[in-house]
Amino acid sequence: MNIVLTGASSGIGFEAALEFALNKDNKIVCIARSADKLRKLLEIAKGINPDCVLLPVEFDIVNDDYAALLPFLKERLGTVDILINNAGALINKPFLETSGADLYQMFESNVLGHFNMIQNLLPLMTSGSHIVNIGSMGGFQGSVKFPGLAAYSSSKGALHTLTECLAFELADTGIKINCLALGSAQTEMLEQAFPGYQSPVMAFEMGKYVADFAKTGHKFFNGKVLPVAVTTP
Repeated sequence: MNIVLTGASSGIGFEAALEFALNKDNKIVCIARSADKLRKLLEIAKGINPDCVLLPVEFDIVNDDYAALLPFLKERLGTVDILINNAGALINKPFLETSGADLYQMFESNVLGHFNMIQNLLPLMTSGSHIVNIGSMGGFQGSVKFPGLAAYSSSKGALHTLTECLAFELADTGIKINCLALGSAQTEMLEQAFPGYQSPVMAFEMGKYVADFAKTGHKFFNGKVLPVAVTTP
């Protein structure tokens, strides 16, 4: 399978990339802004499976030029079977201290970047391809909400709605799109946002789940926002 995965340099994206790398028939383009962390990912992946095809790409999905990324994807992959939009950021700040710039940053990182990826990669996708957006229980309607996450949760809610809208627009193409509203997993981002909190789910467990869902979830779901949580942080 030909896979493009954003936010691959740490946490769930890092672990999902390693899960895909277990199969030498997969070609995984791993996108992140940190070249150092991507090199570490490649080193670990090759240690686990020397025959894996993991292609690290240093790229900012919000600000960089897709005219440079797309020729690389066409040359190395040809078509894209799976796109996982995992990149994101989190701000934990009381609402009265949250600035417009904070809100803009959350929507840039958690919505606009994924919008850009989908819009640019759609021409490389065919019937049967699967887009997986990584949302959050924080943006899931009716879920327990937490103080300090107004900007973050609002951006994830927007991503959830984008997923539902695109499922209808893409219906005639055979391309499926779903969103996983993840609960907590023990990642660097969680530790920064909630110091001292220990999630019952490890990053590698959630990474494996995301990878497995990306491979098979479109056979059962389309346009769905699916809660994936045993607790919320």
